[in-house]
Amino acid sequence: GLATVLGTMYFWWRDVLKESNTPGMHSAIVRLGLRYGMTLFIASEVMFFVGFFWAYFNFLIFPETQGDGQTVWPPSTIHTFDPFHLPFLNTMILLLSGTTVTWAHHCLLEGNRKGLIQGLGITVLLGLSFTFFQALEYMHAPFKFVGGGVYSSTFFLATGFHGFHVIVGTCFLIVCWMRANNGAFTPQRHFGFEAAAWYWHFVDVVWLFLFVCIYWYGAGQIA
Repeated sequence: GLATVLGTMYFWWRDVLKESNTPGMHSAIVRLGLRYGMTLFIASEVMFFVGFFWAYFNFLIFPETQGDGQTVWPPSTIHTFDPFHLPFLNTMILLLSGTTVTWAHHCLLEGNRKGLIQGLGITVLLGLSFTFFQALEYMHAPFKFVGGGVYSSTFFLATGFHGFHVIVGTCFLIVCWMRANNGAFTPQRHFGFEAAAWYWHFVDVVWLFLFVCIYWYGAGQIA
């Protein structure tokens, strides 16, 4: 099933790229449809994360619903992360990556191919750095996903799926970096890069909510 999905994605996107290089294929209406499609995709991703935040705030506002006699959130048995250690570092990394991808977009619009490639390259490195530090954070987590209760479930699902989206966004940007090196983008036609930038900014915003709501506002006893 996974191979089928990956194969479908590859051949579909390959055909979209071929069509974009064929004169007359990507008309203004087709490009508008691509924009609407990406917008609706990101909107669906927003609602995906709303479910995790809904679960988290349900237990934060009504901690007695956790069971096990707990009446506080986070549970008294849980030691949370120091929000101004690795989580804050990752926040700075993602915010910086948002500025570098915007710089790359500006360079593209100005016809500065070298700046575009450099900006995308730096953004990719920052995305990889975020993934590395999140993996390091998980390795030193004072609570575990399996058998850790409601708190660990909501924490790892919300932050873990965000981490997965960072990996997907990083792959998206790597493809854009490769295409930029091949001269595939012009100031007039570059929706592939624009879609990647939209997705990356979405990932940034979701992390800001995670940092503020879960790491900072939801902090309990620091490990």
